[in-house]
Amino acid sequence: MIESVHVPLEGRAYDVRIGPDLLSRAGEEIAPFLARPRVAIVTDAHVEKLHLRALESALSAQGIASVSLTLPAGESTKGWPQFERTVEWLLAQKIERRDIVVALGGGVIGDLVGFAAAVLRRGVRFVQIPTSLLAQVDSSVGGKTGINAPQGKNLIGAFHQPVLVLADISVLTSLPERDFLAGYGEVVKYGLLGDAAFFDWQETNAARIAARDPDALAHAVKRSVEMKAEIVVRDETEQGDRALLNLGHTFCHALEAATGYSDRLLHGEGVAIGCALAFELSSRLGLCAQEDPSRVRQLLHNMGMKVTLADITGDLPDAKTLLDLMGQDKKVIDGQLRFILARAIGESFVTSDVPSDTVLALLQDALSER
Repeated sequence: MIESVHVPLEGRAYDVRIGPDLLSRAGEEIAPFLARPRVAIVTDAHVEKLHLRALESALSAQGIASVSLTLPAGESTKGWPQFERTVEWLLAQKIERRDIVVALGGGVIGDLVGFAAAVLRRGVRFVQIPTSLLAQVDSSVGGKTGINAPQGKNLIGAFHQPVLVLADISVLTSLPERDFLAGYGEVVKYGLLGDAAFFDWQETNAARIAARDPDALAHAVKRSVEMKAEIVVRDETEQGDRALLNLGHTFCHALEAATGYSDRLLHGEGVAIGCALAFELSSRLGLCAQEDPSRVRQLLHNMGMKVTLADITGDLPDAKTLLDLMGQDKKVIDGQLRFILARAIGESFVTSDVPSDTVLALLQDALSER
C-alpha cells in the first residue's frame, strides 16, 4: 500500500510517497510534472548497479526518455569537484527550467543534486528518489540542499524544495546492515525530539525493524516524514523550530570532522552517538531524568547501533579539540554554540545556555571510556 505525506508549503507544496515497489511506478508518478517527456538522472556508482535500470525502465514504459550521470559513491563526492561536474553535465544536456532532474541515491546524491538544481538557471525542478533509510526519513524531505567545505559539513547550499519524493521501502532490503542501522539513527532522533509515543513504539518493535519488516519500516518512515514535514512547514529556513531536527548533530558534525568525513563514522552513526551525548548532557544539567539517557543508549544497543565514542575506530582528538570543532557548526550564532537538549524523551528544545566546562567534562568522560 502506498501512502502520502503532504508538505503544504505555500507555492511549493509537494507529496512524499511512501510504500513498496515505488521505483517500478516512477514513470507514472513523475509524468504529471513533465513539460516534455525527458528527465536527467544523477546517481552514484553503487546505486547505479542496483536501481538505475529499474528506474529507466519505469520511465521508458511511460514514454519518458532519460539521460544519466553516475558519480563516485561516498561522502567525498559531496564537494566542489563533483558539484561542478554535475552542473556542467546538466548544462550540456540542455536542461531547461521547466525540466525535471532526478536525484537517485542516498543523502549525498540528494543534497548535491538538489543544490545543483537550485543554482542551475536560477532554479530547476527536481525529484528525490532516496535509496537509503537515512535519506528517506530525513535528507530527502524539507529542501535543504548543499555540499561540504573543508571547514565543515553542509556549509555551502540553498533551500530548494523538491516537487516530489518517492520513498520506495523495497529498496531498503538491498542496504548493507551498517548503512541501514546508520539511517535508523535519524528515526530514533524523531522520537526523541518530539514524539515519546513513537520512541515507545520503537522500543517495542526493535526486533521487527532490525529484521526490516515492511510494515514496520513503512510506519517508521511515514511517522518520521510526518514529523519532519510539520516542522519544515512551521520553519522552512531554520529560524527557530527547525533547529530541533539537529538533535545530536552538534556532537555528530564535530565527530565527523574529527574522523575526516570518512567511513570510520557514517552520518547516521554520528547522529545516534550525538543523541546519546545530548541526553547525557541534558541529564548532567538537571534538565531530564537520569533514566532517559539510559533508555536512549539501551534502544541503540538493542538495535546493534553505535552508542558511544568507544564504538568509533581509530584515534580521536582530545576533548578541547572536539569542542573547538563544534564551534564550526552552522548552528553557531554570534559565536554562541546552540545545543538541542531535552526535558524528557519527546521534549527537546534549543538553547545557547550551556556551560562549555560541562560539555568539555562530558567529552573527557566519553573519551576516557575508549
